[in-house]
Amino acid sequence: MNFALKMFRSAACTALAALTGSIIYYNCALPDNYCVAKGGSLVINDHIEVRSDRIIPESYDICTSGNAIYNASSMKGAVAERTEQLRLFGIFPIKNVNVTEVNEPVVVPCGTPFGIKLLTKGVLVVELTGFDNGGGVASPAREAGINEGDIIISISGKPVSSNKDVSRIIGESGGKTLGVELVRDGESRVVFLKPDKSAADDCYHAGMWVRDSSAGIGTVTFYDPTTKMFAGLGHPVCDSDTGEMLTMSSGEAADVYISGIKKSSAGSPGELIGMFTSDKSCGSLVLNSESGIYGYMDKCPSIACAVPVAMRQEIKTGPAVIYATVDGSSPKEYSVEIEKIDLKGAEAGKNMVVRITDDRLLDKAGGIVQGMSGSPIIQDGRLVGAVTHVFVRDPTRGYAIFADTMLECAENAAG
Repeated sequence: MNFALKMFRSAACTALAALTGSIIYYNCALPDNYCVAKGGSLVINDHIEVRSDRIIPESYDICTSGNAIYNASSMKGAVAERTEQLRLFGIFPIKNVNVTEVNEPVVVPCGTPFGIKLLTKGVLVVELTGFDNGGGVASPAREAGINEGDIIISISGKPVSSNKDVSRIIGESGGKTLGVELVRDGESRVVFLKPDKSAADDCYHAGMWVRDSSAGIGTVTFYDPTTKMFAGLGHPVCDSDTGEMLTMSSGEAADVYISGIKKSSAGSPGELIGMFTSDKSCGSLVLNSESGIYGYMDKCPSIACAVPVAMRQEIKTGPAVIYATVDGSSPKEYSVEIEKIDLKGAEAGKNMVVRITDDRLLDKAGGIVQGMSGSPIIQDGRLVGAVTHVFVRDPTRGYAIFADTMLECAENAAG
């Protein structure tokens, strides 16, 4: 009896520990706020039951879900809010969550390639150098405390927006100390730069290379016919040398044609090879953000039918498809598998893990390649996300962003 009792107690303690661990896990892993379509119910998974707690009048402003922020006017208009309780196996309370009902958003999924022409706000420092000043090697920018990745906004009180602006102000300085306003890690600061004269050309230099523009190719995720707003990439446009997100002052979208592809392999991500097909823009860019690039187009770049945007809790692991263009200018549908979902979306652009399962895309591209970022993911007739990153060691797999995050950002950009 004593042995049996001990075994029972041990099993009970093990079960209690497992139950407590599960409750703690779900409490941390699940967001505190959700959005659902008007009249819809919140569904998490088979293990968690959702029970209504109380109804809140329509007198709220903002609810958040992970890193995404849902305004009361977003998702085509919030219509009601309520508090519900999550229970494990319908018995054990996990936590209370806020649920906001919204009019179901509908957009056109694209998968169409587009060219990006982006002008930065200020100039980006991409490299610090030294030069011979006749008495040794000088590096005024480094001595002033300027770092690679800094964004220079003005020099000596004069705004700069191009390489020419910087060269002219430095060249005309006469060697006088100049105040340099810059942004580093989102914070503004002022440093003092004293240009030096180069022995090679007898002109004043700062010892730094700067960049004022960027160009590349990405994929349009969706187009909203109501606002004419489009979203693409699912991650920011970053400088190729520093890896820093570019602060955009203006930009254009352009038509492109995919003329070739460098196939991905383990340790070597491939890329789409494309060309701009016209000097004229097909749209304007208004925002470069952690969740993608956004702008306006005069016409929809896709002939696909509009589909609802899935809320993140509606996404499930399993089969899905992506629309991607790996040749020409028109997308094709390819099969993928959603392997992992992080509902809280703690890391920008890395909310899901997807794996390419379509032999056609594997044979053609080796999996995911650079330039496919923004390729929309469709599951059960809904837009659930967009491809954002490729795994270097396994290019058949990569990360994706939630579609509701991109939609929220697009609506904020549209005002």
